[in-house]
Amino acid sequence: MTSNEKNTSALIHLSTLSQYIIPFGGFIFPIIIWSSKKNDSEFIDANGKQALNFQLSMFLYTLLLLLVSIPTLIYLAIKNVSFSANHFDSGNFKIEDLSNENFTTFIIIAAIAFGLFIFSKISEFILVIIAGVKASNGESYKYPLTINFFK
Repeated sequence: MTSNEKNTSALIHLSTLSQYIIPFGGFIFPIIIWSSKKNDSEFIDANGKQALNFQLSMFLYTLLLLLVSIPTLIYLAIKNVSFSANHFDSGNFKIEDLSNENFTTFIIIAAIAFGLFIFSKISEFILVIIAGVKASNGESYKYPLTINFFK
């Protein structure tokens, strides 16, 4: 395995970090690098697939987190707002059932969702760095909890 293959593979992994600067950069740059070099080396091809599979998996997990947490938070917010006609006439909403228990549930769900999101982003960052270092050393790295979209 040549140093060019190692460097290209490391670059594929590390280019996913561009998502923190450029929207969808975590997909665009690895796809460009991988698709232009995947036929040159089996090592580059395998690392490109790993990086893209991981990015797609993280995107899917984030979407699932949003699909669960946002409707739950909206439901809790709406549940605590009165929509009777006399409140609309004055232009004010009356918050009826906002007890400590309901407010605490709302805060706990929001904190868990936010905590899971932050944990996933920190984990993603660390795992991408590890994969980049392993690739630059000529080692294969398999990201944990990755769905194999590309085989």
